[in-house]
Amino acid sequence: MLRSMYSGISGLKNMQTKLDVIGNNVANVNTYGFKKSRVTFSDTMNQTISGASAATANKGGTNAKQVGLGSTIATIDTIHTQSSLQNTNRDLDVAISGDGYFVVKSGDAEFYTRAGNFYLDDNGTLVNSDGLKVQAYKVDEEGNVSNEYGDVAVNVNALLPATATNEINFTENLSSDSVDGSVFTQQIKVVDEKGIPHATTVYFKKTSSNNWDIFINQNPDDPKVTANKVHSIAFDTNGKITDATKTKDLTEISTGREDDTSTTAVDESKLTIKLKLDFSELTQNKGTTTALVQPNGYTEGKLESFNFGSSGEINGVYSNGLVKTLGQLAIAKFSNSSGLTKAAGNTFQESINSGTADIGVAGNGRGTLRSGSLEMSNVDLSEEFTEMIVAQRAFQSNTRIITTSDEILQELVNLKR
Repeated sequence: MLRSMYSGISGLKNMQTKLDVIGNNVANVNTYGFKKSRVTFSDTMNQTISGASAATANKGGTNAKQVGLGSTIATIDTIHTQSSLQNTNRDLDVAISGDGYFVVKSGDAEFYTRAGNFYLDDNGTLVNSDGLKVQAYKVDEEGNVSNEYGDVAVNVNALLPATATNEINFTENLSSDSVDGSVFTQQIKVVDEKGIPHATTVYFKKTSSNNWDIFINQNPDDPKVTANKVHSIAFDTNGKITDATKTKDLTEISTGREDDTSTTAVDESKLTIKLKLDFSELTQNKGTTTALVQPNGYTEGKLESFNFGSSGEINGVYSNGLVKTLGQLAIAKFSNSSGLTKAAGNTFQESINSGTADIGVAGNGRGTLRSGSLEMSNVDLSEEFTEMIVAQRAFQSNTRIITTSDEILQELVNLKR
């Protein structure tokens, strides 16, 4: 009788723990990036009244006689299944679709989270809702991602200096169906050494079946055009540039502007821009003329906004139209994500059984990122309420075991009146 009573007590304790876990799940049904938990049970030790016996020539074997002594908690699991993503249309919100965790730091301590609602502090540092600093890989001036990650700051007052134009790339197609003498024009902007943009016109004039002349800031119909200002290119029967010496050419164009600090016109010879012309990607095939003229260089620009790319790139958008990568979010992956330890603030910590964090960029076995979205909690209320009913009935059943054992003990006491 005492065994049944203590078995009932163990059941009560276990059901109370199950209700505690269910209550925590329900409380976090609207917590972004929250991962629900579940409780599993196992029986405890069994008291052996008699052991098993083997069969003999005259008698068969018998099984052991054992009485169980209650139940105990086997595991409290964290379920790391992917939840649905909710659109927020907020630039600083980002969600992981697939495996992985954002890496955040407090001092030297690293934490991991699925909640991507980020903010900027007064220094422009990217942080989470608790002020933990989001970790990202550094990017050099050429846009190459380094092997080191750390805090990332977004300077909203950043000013991108101007870069002078020194090369123009010609790509896409010139139509072979164009008649001789036809002219195709395109407007571009080139930037001088002082960062001042200048409108420039490029003319394509077909001179024969496989030859074109290119003029920059010079109308081909102008009789003053000099021969050394004309860039002639030729194509073979397959529509490819034939003469390699013509694929990269040098020219100088005059800006023809006046100095901003003086009313006196500056000597035009001092206001020329030296350009390298690259025709190597230009083709001549049938169809529409789609030739593109793409100069490098850009004017001074201020940071207007930034957003996250699908691989975690933090892209800064500048007023001059340039998009520059400021960093790339670090994403951690674990061999046993269920072994992570929950920490405060909707974060996890590495444990001895989770494995070491494998940190890299999104993709390559990690999930992709969706800007302007957040991952919702993976708590299913219908499932939680069903489990709550089961736990409640199990709790009631265990109380009946205790009260029944108590009544039997009372009967024993009453044997002696």
